Amino acid sequence: MNSRSLQTTIVFLVIGGILALALGGFFGSASRQFSSVLVEFQTWASSRYRGIQDFVTAPRDIVSLRTRNVELESQVSQLQTQVIELQQRVNETEILAALVSFSRSNPESTYKAASVIGRDPSPFLHYIIINRGSNDDIRRGMPVVTNQGLVGRVDAVIADAARVQLITDPASAINIYLQNAETDAVLFGSVTGDVSLDMISQDASVEPGDLILTSGLGGGYPSDMIIGQVVTMRSLEFELFQQATVQPAVDFTRLEIVLVITNFRPVDITPLVP
Repeated sequence: MNSRSLQTTIVFLVIGGILALALGGFFGSASRQFSSVLVEFQTWASSRYRGIQDFVTAPRDIVSLRTRNVELESQVSQLQTQVIELQQRVNETEILAALVSFSRSNPESTYKAASVIGRDPSPFLHYIIINRGSNDDIRRGMPVVTNQGLVGRVDAVIADAARVQLITDPASAINIYLQNAETDAVLFGSVTGDVSLDMISQDASVEPGDLILTSGLGGGYPSDMIIGQVVTMRSLEFELFQQATVQPAVDFTRLEIVLVITNFRPVDITPLVP
């Protein structure tokens, strides 16, 4: 037998042996073990690859996330600003609507709307600054109101602005009328911003909740303008007059837009008073 025939015989024997082993089921167990080992190796290699990939790409992702975070924070800030602006516009619209309704229900007066642009920094004075002045025909002594009630009156004027003395100012004194008790009194401001009544007749029957209006006496204000309500009374037998604390109708801490009554001219009757 030559070498070529020998090689052919060996190949056939090997193939026959492999087929016999395969038919005997030997390769099934070995194949499963090999496949299991191969899968475990692939899982290990894949996890290591992902770890290396994450390690390599992490710095770039962090920079991207930080950039995106800055962009989102900027968008949130812009949206918050827009919300605040819209809320302010809504508030201003509501205030203007209330003032328009008030002016229509009081057609005997002529009004000019003004925005509050400043407040007196002194804790002992109670003034506001409005953005209307002599160029808008605003004059000293003109009453200032809101739809809630009396605010005060114009105290000083320049071309484009005016200073308004509030009824809470310690130098403010207003002749008023107690509607339910049908009696007159004088309303005073104070350094603390509290408002009180004095010079109430001892014969007058004044109760908490009684409405306080301007009387028109003295010529400083029109009559029948709402000021507030009586809160508490103080009456002593040996005193000439009763006194009362007052809750103003206007919230002076939230003044934004006011109305100036432009067709009222105050009358100084001081020279006529003995």
